[in-house]
Amino acid sequence: MHKRFSGVVVPMITPLNKDYTIDVAAVQRIVTLFAENAIHPLVLGTTGESSSISEKESLKLVEVAVKSKGTKQCIYAGLVGNQVDDLILRGNRYISLGADCVVATLPSYYGLTSNQMIAFYKTLADNIKGPVMMYNIKATTQMTIPLDVVETLSVHPNIWGLKDSERDFERMEACIKKYKNEKAFSYFCGWGAQSASSLKLGADGIVPSTGNYVPEMYKELYDAALNSDWNACEKWQQETDLVAQQYQKDKTLGESLAVLKALMHEKNICNKTMMPPLTEVE
Repeated sequence: MHKRFSGVVVPMITPLNKDYTIDVAAVQRIVTLFAENAIHPLVLGTTGESSSISEKESLKLVEVAVKSKGTKQCIYAGLVGNQVDDLILRGNRYISLGADCVVATLPSYYGLTSNQMIAFYKTLADNIKGPVMMYNIKATTQMTIPLDVVETLSVHPNIWGLKDSERDFERMEACIKKYKNEKAFSYFCGWGAQSASSLKLGADGIVPSTGNYVPEMYKELYDAALNSDWNACEKWQQETDLVAQQYQKDKTLGESLAVLKALMHEKNICNKTMMPPLTEVE
């Protein structure tokens, strides 16, 4: 089934100049590189240091990404923050700049009840003038969006999917089974190590941060999945797992993102600069 949102969506690093402004040329390079490999960028996600980027630079990043995108690329824009009115305002600005969808995490300061989570996403979806997706990432919000909450929100006409980074195979399997035949709701696996297995189960897409460094490998992995060549798909899974270990093994999330940028710097793609409070690799 063809859905509006599917495929490989890479949570793009945010390339920065030494003065912490957006490196426009690097954004153009990365978005073009993604387009060459049939990859869609998610700007201002966790890998993009979204919680630390100012409104001004966030808007510049979205604008440059949209202007640089290929004809078949979608630009997904992350919404991260605790002030709901600001999230709505920013979401609408991203849509007006040409973003195809906004992808929102839960506010992360207070622990929320299921009803509060539902109210939060409904408020965004009712007020943002473009597609909204939920983004479940316990590693940063310290909360899991329960599956019954996902189910309640999945029928909202302006909620188009779930990007799920929870490392829970049974949850992943249940979500894919429930939503793979829902035309207007997409499930994206944000657990890189399960990219191949999620696609084999029927996931609509994958969201691997390692795609910043080896986008060509994820093109091969996804093409193999489209052709139901599961042996090749698993081979590429193993290859990308080895790459991921280069920057993730024995590191905090923030440290791993700094090493990822350093690896990309070696390929002359971007600077190593990290937005404080994160620090770059020496």
